[in-house]
Amino acid sequence: MAEMEYQDILFAVTGRVALLTLNQPQIRNPMGGKRTTEELVHALTRTQEDEGISALVITGAGSAFSAGGNLRELRDRAHDASLTPIKIMEFYRRATHRMTRALANLDVPTIAAVNGLALGGGMDLATMCDIRLASTEAFFGETFLNLGSIPGTGGSWFLEQAVGHMHAMRMTAMAEPIGAEEALAIGLVARVLPPDQLLPEAMALAQRIAAKPPRTLRLAKRLLRQSLSMNMGDFLDTCAAAQALAQTSGDHKEAVNAFFEKRDPVFDGN
Repeated sequence: MAEMEYQDILFAVTGRVALLTLNQPQIRNPMGGKRTTEELVHALTRTQEDEGISALVITGAGSAFSAGGNLRELRDRAHDASLTPIKIMEFYRRATHRMTRALANLDVPTIAAVNGLALGGGMDLATMCDIRLASTEAFFGETFLNLGSIPGTGGSWFLEQAVGHMHAMRMTAMAEPIGAEEALAIGLVARVLPPDQLLPEAMALAQRIAAKPPRTLRLAKRLLRQSLSMNMGDFLDTCAAAQALAQTSGDHKEAVNAFFEKRDPVFDGN
């Protein structure tokens, strides 16, 4: 794909792990801007298309993961008489939702390393990731109702999947941030870590995941995603086809041979 010079994010690949950093710390890494959205879509598409990447970590620079939308932009939009309902709807469908779909449809596991405030769109971004680790200084807030808005990026769907209806309803209706320990208690995050350990632990987890057979790892994630929308019969047929692909791969043979030879396997994605 075509190269892009990023201004609002950082993107780096180490081995088989990609690190995407929201990089506007002076304004707490806002979501929703056109340029930020385009850069996120580009980096996520690059991750999907690069078979050399097997895991993605997302974090924020500075003291926030992302504090949500840029309030000045939201204010200007609210007073722009040219923005009809249909124009706003199409903006979300053609711009914002491209980012949602790009992240949700990634075949590589994603880890959110939530280092600070994750509010509004930032909260939604975190819930779109497969695994969430939180700093002790993290706060999570589905705070849209405080601004007379709703989670336009699709965050309601992801939050419900993450914590169930009761906790999702409480967080949405109260629109009040919760701390990292409460997020752990309701299953929103997998671990809570001291700030200086958060990113190293997230990268270490990503490296462990990325050590698995690359193509089979992507296949396994795809199965988990498909299970959300398929009946059991159709899903079992899909599993049978996926298993046929997995068990005839070179990586499967390598894994079995390594087990009997009492050595670590070396996977090449074949």
